Amino acid sequence: MNIIIVGCGRVGRSIAEQLTTEGHDITVIDVNPRELEKIYDTENIMAIEGNGATLPVLREAGVEDCDLLIAVTAADELNLYTCLLAKNSGVNSTIARVRNPQYISDVNVIKDDLKLTMAINPEFTCAGEIARLVKYVGIKSIRSFAGGLIDLIKIVVKEKSLLADKRLAECASLLKGGVRFCFVERGDELFIPDGDFVLRVGDEVSFVAPASAASKLLKNLGVISGKARSAMILGGSKIGFYLAKILRETGLNVKIFEHNPERCEELSEDLPGVMIINGDAMDEDLLLSEGIERADAVICLMDTDEENLLASLYAKQVNPNAKVITELGNLKFRSVINSLPLDSVIRPKHLTGQYIIRYVRGMQSTIGNNVEAMYKISHGRAEALEFRVAEENAVTGVPLSKLNLKKDLQIICISRRGKIITPGGNDMIEKGDSVIVVTKHAGLTDLKSILR
Repeated sequence: MNIIIVGCGRVGRSIAEQLTTEGHDITVIDVNPRELEKIYDTENIMAIEGNGATLPVLREAGVEDCDLLIAVTAADELNLYTCLLAKNSGVNSTIARVRNPQYISDVNVIKDDLKLTMAINPEFTCAGEIARLVKYVGIKSIRSFAGGLIDLIKIVVKEKSLLADKRLAECASLLKGGVRFCFVERGDELFIPDGDFVLRVGDEVSFVAPASAASKLLKNLGVISGKARSAMILGGSKIGFYLAKILRETGLNVKIFEHNPERCEELSEDLPGVMIINGDAMDEDLLLSEGIERADAVICLMDTDEENLLASLYAKQVNPNAKVITELGNLKFRSVINSLPLDSVIRPKHLTGQYIIRYVRGMQSTIGNNVEAMYKISHGRAEALEFRVAEENAVTGVPLSKLNLKKDLQIICISRRGKIITPGGNDMIEKGDSVIVVTKHAGLTDLKSILR
């Protein structure tokens, strides 16, 4: 597909790089030549210096032959206007980044008038992901499928865990509740395991389970012991604002630490019931005086990765039982970061890229086999995908044991009219199902592509 991205900041570059790995032809537009220099040498990406909210520049980028335009500049108004221009130039699909909380509800109301296909808010999306992590203190990550009926959960196998040194077949039998193991990350290795795979201490294990049973399963595993009651947010960014709002609405006591007095005033006005502390979140004495050693969750959302990493390590040192969540903007020194004792890492720009890739794959898929959800696992080495089956095709009405599936691919769950099925060899996919697949094959756009 021919895709134009207007805006070459962190989010724009991340989206461009991820879509390029999917095989698309990308043109990036930005007024800042320094930003464009960072992607000049990337294969299949064309860089154009100029204002993407003007027709001459869009025409230079080939807007007449464009399949999708994505506007992710720092200005919401510019993004919306750019999408409107693109639509009037014949582009069928447009996506705008809209970050201002005051615009979100308005954009949804006038979406059709703006001729906008999708509005994305990376900060709000990220806050939602973090809120789910806070809910389950002991897990590493959690993702949802089938409209929230199914959760994909990642945990670390600890010493004395019920899972340690057991075959996965034994683990599934022990846990019950429709659990299906998907991935095991062991050091630099990634496995899509079978029932004979033996788990070891330190393994990062991903499994799917009905959302209704998740809390009970995690309690049985000793991963969580109770609900979080308090959270400390270090940094009053947009993510911090959205997160505090979500957590407060669920009943948590929330504190935000923000060094900018003007920003503190804004947060105080917009977040009733949340304690706003004007101070340096890197001040140990301040954190201790405000009870960091008693907080159930500490979320580090400051301006730099270095600050977030240091604060996370400190929080874990003084409060080993807290859920510590770290925002990282870059993937530099990944091997070093992976070796650190971090509970959960959140990368907003990569989350945004995954949402857009899911939409792009949906555009490519044949009618009736759309990609409903997609999550990249282990830095993109594997994927978990949900396909919605609206039409009968080559995989429907056939026992799963008879399907000639690709290697390193498993069908792990089927959602049928609200019922969750952990499939066996005799089960069949039917029209109307949501089918969840895990695979090491990148770029699957169609349910039929799971076949050899």
